[in-house]
Amino acid sequence: MRRPPRFFVTATDTGVGKTQVACALLSLMADAGLKPAPFKPYESGCTDLAAPEDALALRRAARSEDALETICIHRFREPVAPGVAAARQGLRSSFQKSLKAFGRFDGRALVVEGAGGLLVPLDKKHDMLDLIERLGLPVLLVARAGLGTLNHTGLSLLALERRKIPIRAVVLTQTTAAADASLVDNAAWIRRRFQVEVLGPVPFLREPRARAVFFRKTLSSLF
Repeated sequence: MRRPPRFFVTATDTGVGKTQVACALLSLMADAGLKPAPFKPYESGCTDLAAPEDALALRRAARSEDALETICIHRFREPVAPGVAAARQGLRSSFQKSLKAFGRFDGRALVVEGAGGLLVPLDKKHDMLDLIERLGLPVLLVARAGLGTLNHTGLSLLALERRKIPIRAVVLTQTTAAADASLVDNAAWIRRRFQVEVLGPVPFLREPRARAVFFRKTLSSLF
C-alpha cells in the first residue's frame, strides 16, 4: 500500500508564505480524499490564544475535524520566536510534548508547519531544526523569490543537508509587487547549485483567492 504523503513546511524567514504553502498542500490532499492532518505545534503572535490564526487556517484547508488542542499545542501572544515568547512569560514549552502530539497523527497524510526559520529557538535547548530532524519528514523550504534568496536559501539548504534531512523541494514566493531583476535567475541557480527541485516563483497577487489558486497549481506535482 502506498504511504500517505507527509511534509514539513519550513522557511528561510518569517512572512514568506509558509502558511499559504501548507494550506495549499492540505487542500490538495483533502480534494484527493486523503483526510489529511494539519499540525502547527508552535504559533506566536496569537491575538486570541483560543483561536490561533494559522492553525485554524490549516484546519479549514484540510477540512479536518482534529481538535485544535492537538493541532496547535504551544501558543503565545507575543509575535516573537516561540522560545523567546515562552522565556518572557517564564514558561517552558515542552519539546517532548510536541513529539508526543506528532505521534497521534501516525499513518495519516500530514502537513506540519514550522514557525519562522530553521534556527528559531523553541526552548533553551532546541531550535526548529531539531524538531524537523526528530520528525524525519521531507522538507518543503519556502523562500522569497527575489534579491537575497540565493544566500538565505543556500544557508538553509546546507543546514538541512548537514543533518541529513530529506529536502523535497524549494518553493519560491514573490512577497511584494516591486520589480526585482533577480527573479529571472534565482530558481535556476538554486536548482543547479544544490541539485534540488525548485517550484515557482508564485507571483505576488493581492487577491487572496487568486494567490491560493496559484499556490495549489504550483504544488500539485508533489504527490
